[in-house]
Amino acid sequence: GAARRSRPGHILPPPPAPPPPSHALHARLLRHRLAAAASSSLSPLRFVAAAMSSSSAAPGGGRKPNRLAAEHSPYLLQHAHNPVDWYPWGDEAFEKARKLDIPIFLSIGYSTCHWCHVMEVESFENEEVAKILNDWFVSIKVDREERPDVDKVYMTYVSALYGGGGWPLTVFLSPNLKPLMGGTYFPPDDKYGRPGFKTILRKVKEAWDTKRDALEKSGNVVIEQLRDALSAKANFQDVPNDVAVLYVDQCVEKLASSYDPKFGGFGSAPKFPRPVEDCIMLYKFRKHMEARQESEAQNIMKMVTHTLQCMARGGVHDHVGGGFHRYSVDECWHVPHFEKMLYDQGQIANVYLDTYVITGDEYYSSVARDILDYLRRDMIGEDGEIFSAEDADSAEYEGAPRKKEGSFYVWTSQEIEDTLGENAELFKNHYYVKSSGNCDLSGMSDPHNEFSGKNVLIERKPGSLMASKYGKSVDEYYGILGECRQKLFDVRSKRPRPHLDDKVIVSWNGLAISAFARASQILKSGPPGTKFYFPVAGCDPVEYLQVAEKAANFIKEKLYDASSKRLHHSYRNGPAKAPGFLDDYAFLINALLDLYEYGGKIEWLLWAVELQVIQDELFLDKQGGGYFNTPGEDPSVLLRVKEDYDGAEPSGNSMAAINMVRLSSIFDAAKSEGYKRNVEHLLAVFETRLKELGIALPLMCCAADMLTVPSRKQVVLVGNKASPEFQDMVAAAFSSYDPNRTVRYIFHCSR
Repeated sequence: GAARRSRPGHILPPPPAPPPPSHALHARLLRHRLAAAASSSLSPLRFVAAAMSSSSAAPGGGRKPNRLAAEHSPYLLQHAHNPVDWYPWGDEAFEKARKLDIPIFLSIGYSTCHWCHVMEVESFENEEVAKILNDWFVSIKVDREERPDVDKVYMTYVSALYGGGGWPLTVFLSPNLKPLMGGTYFPPDDKYGRPGFKTILRKVKEAWDTKRDALEKSGNVVIEQLRDALSAKANFQDVPNDVAVLYVDQCVEKLASSYDPKFGGFGSAPKFPRPVEDCIMLYKFRKHMEARQESEAQNIMKMVTHTLQCMARGGVHDHVGGGFHRYSVDECWHVPHFEKMLYDQGQIANVYLDTYVITGDEYYSSVARDILDYLRRDMIGEDGEIFSAEDADSAEYEGAPRKKEGSFYVWTSQEIEDTLGENAELFKNHYYVKSSGNCDLSGMSDPHNEFSGKNVLIERKPGSLMASKYGKSVDEYYGILGECRQKLFDVRSKRPRPHLDDKVIVSWNGLAISAFARASQILKSGPPGTKFYFPVAGCDPVEYLQVAEKAANFIKEKLYDASSKRLHHSYRNGPAKAPGFLDDYAFLINALLDLYEYGGKIEWLLWAVELQVIQDELFLDKQGGGYFNTPGEDPSVLLRVKEDYDGAEPSGNSMAAINMVRLSSIFDAAKSEGYKRNVEHLLAVFETRLKELGIALPLMCCAADMLTVPSRKQVVLVGNKASPEFQDMVAAAFSSYDPNRTVRYIFHCSR
């Protein structure tokens, strides 16, 4: 998961022997990433962070700013007053390293990264550490969200050689940018028999002075072998249909075997919402229903609905403000890592929307609204742009010397009593609030008593049962809870807020645009007179379409070059230097297709087609099949990877495959066949991984199955777009769940 907190002391040994140059390396990388998402070793040591998280005092204590002060990235700006002589990624730093013939210290993170804050306070604000770095290394700081291409190279290296990764990512490079050794977070001093960061720096300097040739040779070999393994070419042009249909079955079977029947979700703690898992489960549900296998279909549906209910009732869901935190440190979705990421919100909202369409249960539509209303209220700029993330850490009170994780979100029992008065007891019972604190449901929830006396809101019993206990109707009971949440929201709004990363990333905006566009039609099917409770606003669903279109227009105006027809990757006070990457194109094309299908404006379809052409020009391996993650135009980026892992975000290749299946059903035979051939060739590239490790590629498994469907369902809507009857017809078209459906429009005007 992108917000993973690394285990302190991820120490880097000398590089081991290079991995074998075969698809086995890629399978190993995928297994590492799956294991990381399921591994309890990643549970946070938050007691360290509580004492050491980043300062809320004046930046740098009056220190002179370094070069990062001229950057736009919020993460780089956080380090602009460190005594470390930081450089941004670029020629100035590379040339200095070559001129002085010294190694590069590369530190990669992002602005809402918990352990990045810890390492900054412990090491990068430490004058002694800064002197070592400034004397012996050229230090480069990279925002992984601004430069995912750079992060991909060195995270892949660390994951392949050391069996895991995370942020902050710590890598030592030769002046020609080849990795020498790496790791993640390091404490500043030796502890528990492990070397600290200062010792590591001295050892790297000694190795560079005495074993340089061996280090550089090892780095060169590893990069070459990673390049071979991660730019696989297809041995044939397509995957046989009878094989492709098995991928979904195998992936679903594997997921089902890891299902937690008590608390929902797939795998054990820490639990990450991984929406692509729910996507393939719902896809398989539909296939079972089409085959009239209702018992099997309902078994799958129970797994999905139980998971979504447990997530929404748990502390991983922000009950007061809406939206979802990054992940839960325990098995019961209770105590989260409190960071909120845009890519989670868009995908999770879409899963709740699909589940609502299938079940008709307003519970799921309400959670989808909760997420989208949170984004509308807290995460959208004046011009419609959607921001990236909110931090986990914040000051407990104005002027506090340090920030703590979760301060903005947790409550004491006394605070709730003081705020809610006569309804406090009802609210406390509903959300399991205790004077001693409630982070006691699992041994993993708060192992170091950081949240002693604090409460993370969680619903442990159904509202209907609680309403009966208090002798109230369900509506009256939920109305009281909504009023209570509104009061707590108002109180919480006066607390110091977590840092907002107001960077605008095209790919993440694409995921959110998709959810807003789809909600605008799907939510129209709700029964009239439905009641909504804070933080759900209960707006007319058409407002969600307006949000989606405004965000898409921002990208077109600020992050798209109409002359070259290329995208920029991100925006903050202007477009970033980095070009658009595969994910930016693929996720935005998906969003534009949703804007067309759910909103009806042909301009979005035309832009999607245009961007698909550019995507093919920039990223498609025309001989070997599949898409590279970068355009390959920046010589400082050593690897072009064909990404296939559907993790916290879908892979660009999986999304591209589904986009082309959708496009193939809209256009004439010649164009349609071209799209299909590209999908077939793409799937052939990843055929081994689909067969051996499909659980890592659930969305690509769906794409492979979609391609085998003999004929996608075509719904053609003809009429006057402005008429209420036509709008009702559009809503009816989306009132059932069908991932193999395409909706098209033919408009005529009334005279």
